[in-house]
Amino acid sequence: MTEQISDQEMALTSGIAAFEAKQFSRAAGLLSPLAQEGNTEAMYRLAIMAQNGLGMVENPLLAFKYMKAAAEGGLDVAQHGLGFMYMEGECAEKNPERAVRWFKQAAAQGLAGSQTTLAMMYEEGRGVPQDMDEARKWYRMAGFDEK
Repeated sequence: MTEQISDQEMALTSGIAAFEAKQFSRAAGLLSPLAQEGNTEAMYRLAIMAQNGLGMVENPLLAFKYMKAAAEGGLDVAQHGLGFMYMEGECAEKNPERAVRWFKQAAAQGLAGSQTTLAMMYEEGRGVPQDMDEARKWYRMAGFDEK
């Protein structure tokens, strides 16, 4: 029995495929309507394209808007991306404390990249008090064994 795929699911699948094939103009055309309707996957990819000028003019405000909306929608990679924006001051004012907040949300969903980033931030005391025990905890969660 064949499952019916909605037009939105088809557009999302096609948009993601275009994004991954580096056909960014096509991806933007397919994903923009979905992002405007609140699809977190579409918003995340549009944020990446707007941040880096892929298939569109570089637009830091749009990149931040979509990354934040996707992060608030619970998408782990968008939470990581927003944390990175705050950590590096890209598309947002540099704010290590806010970065930690978003990395923690993504890390709680099991995103190893966020767990590793948190470990480094605790190790260096960036956005949080330096805490080697907390750093080791996050490294372990990310799958790094202590030597």
